[in-house]
Amino acid sequence: MAAMAALPPGPLSPPGGGAADAAGPEGAEGLFVLLGAGLAAASHPLLYVKLLVQVGHEPLPPTIGRNVLGRKVLYLPGFFTYARHIVEVDGKRGLFRGLTPRLISSTLSTITRGSVKKAFPLEDMEHVSNKDDVKTSLRKVVRETSHEMMMQCVSRVVSHPLHVISMRCMVQFVGREVKYSGVFSAIGRIFKEEGILGFFVGLVPHVLGDVIFLWCCNLLAHFINTYAVDDNFSQASVIRSYTKFVMGIAVSMLTYPFLLVGDLMAVNNCGLRAGLPPYAPAFASWIHCWRYLSAQGQLFRGSSLLFRRAPIPASFPMD
Repeated sequence: MAAMAALPPGPLSPPGGGAADAAGPEGAEGLFVLLGAGLAAASHPLLYVKLLVQVGHEPLPPTIGRNVLGRKVLYLPGFFTYARHIVEVDGKRGLFRGLTPRLISSTLSTITRGSVKKAFPLEDMEHVSNKDDVKTSLRKVVRETSHEMMMQCVSRVVSHPLHVISMRCMVQFVGREVKYSGVFSAIGRIFKEEGILGFFVGLVPHVLGDVIFLWCCNLLAHFINTYAVDDNFSQASVIRSYTKFVMGIAVSMLTYPFLLVGDLMAVNNCGLRAGLPPYAPAFASWIHCWRYLSAQGQLFRGSSLLFRRAPIPASFPMD
């Protein structure tokens, strides 16, 4: 769960492939929009809890448990316990706070990717083939990854303003605020208080994370398929088909700090309790935020939602 929660919104199919990026009729594009919205709605409680953990909101005390070695450790509440707490406070509908702007953001992202796909169709590019030599195949991977990066960056820029609104709607749970109560009122408030740049706070680390994810994932999958998978092996084609997916999970953990910093910047110093001390200082930039989290040893805060170990106070009796 932790790894999948950290995955960027881009596809994990091989570069230049994947059903979600295939250019098809208008009906197919509409189906992708519906599937994306459905996935966003289904995963919203998970991302909601993750965001509250990311900002450092821990309303429930840790409990004593034992690790695999039998030693006593302190565990912070996992996803299900945290979700039950939200239901107790806000009811079941509370688990979907901020869903509307997130659905709009997801829809804008899907439509934008489709539009860029049509403007720069993959049919104009050569696809990687098993018959290619090493230099040719690497060149094709680089070109296709560049194309995929362009689609992801454009869709991220277009959908980010609604992502910011969704983040702020969700973290209002911390201070019980109602500052951002609707999409249109939130747009007006952000524009009035922060100007046009207020819609793009946290964009840079998100884009950097997406770019690093795509290049690392695609190149690692390419090199593994080229040099580590023997063509004489009977299941070589099956292994190659899963390499990109496995690399995506691994690389997502590497790029998670960019996701964390981007989300924290989206809510920082915006008038909500979750973006102010003691949860976080007012960051001057996303680099300031990164350095602060690094100094606190918190760059991976929220990456795991099941087994979350709490720091043990020196005075806490474990025996």
